[in-house]
Amino acid sequence: METLESLARQIGSVHDLESVVKTMKGLAAVNIRKYEEAVEALRDYSRTLELGLQVLLRRAPQQVSAVAAESGGRLAAVVLGSDQGMCGQFNSRIVGQAVQRLRGLRSEPRPPLIIVLGARAVGELETSGYEVSRSLRLPGSVPEIGRRVEDLLFEIDRMREREGVGRVWLFHQRPLGGASYEQRFVRLVPLDPRWLASLRDKPWPTRMIPTFTMDWPALVSSLVRQHLFVALYRALAESLAAENAARLASMQAAEKNVQERLDHLQGSYHQRRQKAITEELLDVTAGFEVLERRGQ
Repeated sequence: METLESLARQIGSVHDLESVVKTMKGLAAVNIRKYEEAVEALRDYSRTLELGLQVLLRRAPQQVSAVAAESGGRLAAVVLGSDQGMCGQFNSRIVGQAVQRLRGLRSEPRPPLIIVLGARAVGELETSGYEVSRSLRLPGSVPEIGRRVEDLLFEIDRMREREGVGRVWLFHQRPLGGASYEQRFVRLVPLDPRWLASLRDKPWPTRMIPTFTMDWPALVSSLVRQHLFVALYRALAESLAAENAARLASMQAAEKNVQERLDHLQGSYHQRRQKAITEELLDVTAGFEVLERRGQ
């Protein structure tokens, strides 16, 4: 039977665990907002790039059409997972979506090249039977996101030159608010013709459409690269926010379990303490009765 001392030690340990869970829960909530602000900060720059592409679609549509043309090159898939644990099914969900899409490819002459950001997603993919071509660490803060995107773009360029990659798919997750998130699939390369068509048909915000003196192909290449940078930056920031949303959900569940455990231990402690007090009172009463009989 557990003693009062052992129950008190267990209650103290659970209180310490409760403190850790609450701290992690608070950090996850702060991180969600931090990465969401990083996404919001992209809005104006992304809009500027869209305006530039809109001008090109009107001034030099053939140049942009060449970028959006379907390519028969090899497929590269970018999967964003997590480096850290305690985030529930975050990695298994995004890997599950990627595997489902990749297994739907029947006529590919060569297996896809897979780039993974997040060590825990690597294991999930290898367990599913897919070889990871390149693994990168996730950024640990907002300032690191830009540097990691540059690394990713460099890796994609290398694969396009050496491995004949002509298509790039992106799998990531984004937060939906609170502790919920969803999986996303994006075709990065080539550019989506439907998106370009909708961009071309948007009304121009002023009376005059700008023109440029620089070389059209160089301008298209620069704008497309910046568009890819923004798309990957947004995906990374959203994925990190979603990871913290998943961790927040896990901490909420852990907090509930800790509270239930604490209630159980405190109930046992109070029952054991009451029993001990009752036994002491009975001993005192019995002793008093014995002394009283001896005094008669």
